[in-house]
Amino acid sequence: MQVLLTLAALPVTSQAQALKVTLLGTGNPRPVMSRFGPSILVEAGKEKLLFDCGRGATQRLYQLKIPFTEVTGLFLTHLHSDHTVGIPDLWLTGWVMGRVAPLPVWGPEGTMAMMEHLQKAYAFDIHIRRDVDTKLPGAGAQVVAKDIQEGIVYNRAGVRVTAFLVDHAEIKPAFGYRIDYGGHSVTLSGDTRPSENLIKFAQGTDVLIHEVIDPAPYGDMVKSDTSEQAKKIIGHHTTPEQAGIVFTRVKPKLAVYSHIVPPEVPEVIPHTRKTYSGPLEVGEDLMSIEISDKVVVHRPRP
Repeated sequence: MQVLLTLAALPVTSQAQALKVTLLGTGNPRPVMSRFGPSILVEAGKEKLLFDCGRGATQRLYQLKIPFTEVTGLFLTHLHSDHTVGIPDLWLTGWVMGRVAPLPVWGPEGTMAMMEHLQKAYAFDIHIRRDVDTKLPGAGAQVVAKDIQEGIVYNRAGVRVTAFLVDHAEIKPAFGYRIDYGGHSVTLSGDTRPSENLIKFAQGTDVLIHEVIDPAPYGDMVKSDTSEQAKKIIGHHTTPEQAGIVFTRVKPKLAVYSHIVPPEVPEVIPHTRKTYSGPLEVGEDLMSIEISDKVVVHRPRP
């Protein structure tokens, strides 16, 4: 299996029976322009699956010229706001721009309730657009949400999505996802500390996309009155050295960092190399990865 790095304009046409993964947002709660909120698009055949919907996910889809009507469904790793704040935009903008069917949403316990409340919050707008003004099809404003458990949560058109529990400290349940298609796979960690369950479910995967936190920028906080807050932040995530151990045990064809905390972490690669020597990329917004007989990384042009 080869890992190739190219500087290619996006979008890139996927090969038959290949998975294409695009990092729409690789950031965290900080509203920086260089890294939008967490969101990953996985394309498998005609299926276009979105995993998390952070700030700016809809804009990134628009940049890729992917019609919102073609998004097959949304899968949530957990219900932190940085992973969900883009949902109203995706849902309602998709409706305004032509979606005529309900938006399917899968996620941990609380997902159904959250989506019900969002529909109530936007009830006036939905009423005006559906019943009074532009008379948009009502089905497009609906949501079909499901609270999931660990296991296979989606199995259609040769695409299998498996949810597995991860360890995001007090945030329970929190999930990672593995997507299998055409003999290839990608595993998404979601937000997690080092997780034995993730290592189990990721065995044999082609690409492992994992979150990371660099504790160094929090050094001053740890020494100050905010030390408990800093320790909690670090304790909810995976350091580069810890991630390297995970990568070494999983042995993916390629490891990729996303959900990078803080947004600029120049030392993340050197620290990872203390515990992992395999193929590794630091993700950036709009970077795509094609997974077939080769793993090919396409970075967006500056």
